[in-house]
Amino acid sequence: MARDYLSVDDLSPEELAGLLDLSAKVKATPEDYSARLRGKSVALIFEKPSTRTRVSFEVAVTSSGGHPIVLSSSELQLGRGETIEDTGRTLSRYVDAIVLRTFEQERLELLAGAASVPVINALSDFEHPCQCLADLLTIGERKGELAGRTLTYLGDGNNVTHSLLLGCTKAGMRVRVATPPGFEPIPQVVHRASEIAGATGGAVETLNDPLAAAVGADVLYTDVWASMGQEAEADERALVFPIYQLNQRVVDRAREDVIVLHCLPAHRGQEITDDVIDGPHSAVWDQAENRMHTQKALLLFLLGLA
Repeated sequence: MARDYLSVDDLSPEELAGLLDLSAKVKATPEDYSARLRGKSVALIFEKPSTRTRVSFEVAVTSSGGHPIVLSSSELQLGRGETIEDTGRTLSRYVDAIVLRTFEQERLELLAGAASVPVINALSDFEHPCQCLADLLTIGERKGELAGRTLTYLGDGNNVTHSLLLGCTKAGMRVRVATPPGFEPIPQVVHRASEIAGATGGAVETLNDPLAAAVGADVLYTDVWASMGQEAEADERALVFPIYQLNQRVVDRAREDVIVLHCLPAHRGQEITDDVIDGPHSAVWDQAENRMHTQKALLLFLLGLA
C-alpha cells in the first residue's frame, strides 16, 4: 500500500527527525542523490497558483533524475467533470507519485484513497505540510537542536499554522499562536498538537496578545492575513490584523538571536515590515530554498529510495 503525506501528522516523531536528517544530506551532497529518481515520473497538479511549490517540486524531481509532469485542472479532465478518484486511478497507471495543490483537504483524501501511488499534499485549506518540513530544516540549521525551542506564530490561524502546530510539537518544540479573537486555529488541531506535545516534551499555547507571545521566542513566524480563496475578506481582515504585524517592536521582545520566518509570498508593509524581512534576523530566503531540499527528501522517503 502506498505511503501518502497529506498531513504532518502522517509522520511519527522519529520519521520526521529522519526525514529532516535526509533533507540535510540531500542539501549538503546533492550529487549523491542526482540519480535516485531515474526512471520515475511525478505528476504535479496545481488547482491553485504557485511559485515556490511548483518550481521547487519541479526542480527537486528533475535534479534527482526523475521526470516531472506539471498539470493544471484546465489541462485535465478534472476541468470537465471527471472525479478526483478516477483521475487518481488513471494517473497511478502512468506515474510513480502524485503531488496535488488544491482547496479542500477532502479532495486530497479522495485522491489518496483511489490512487495506488504516494500522494503528497502541496497545500490545502487545512494544512501546508511540505512548507513545515522546510521550516523545521531552516530552524535546525540556525538553532541546532529543535527540542525545547519556542516558535511564535503571529496572524491568521490558517493551514500553515495547523502544520506548524503539528510539526513543531512532533519535534519537541513549544508553539505559541497569537491571533485576533475569532481567527484561532481549528480546535481539533490544537487538541491534537497538545496530545503530541505531551508525548514529546513540547508545548502549545494559543493567545491573543502578540507582544506577550513574542517574549523569549527563538523563532518568529508570520503569513499573509488573507489566504488564497479569502480575497473577499481582505479588506475586513486588514482592519483587524495590524497589531499582529511582525515588526521591529515584536522582534525586540524575542530572544536576541531570534530568527524570522515567512512562508511567502509576503505582503510587505502588512503582516511583515521591510526592515524585518530584509533584516539580520531573517532566514526567509534559506527557508524558501529549503522547500526544494525537503521535497526531494520527501519523495525519496515515500518511494523507498532514500
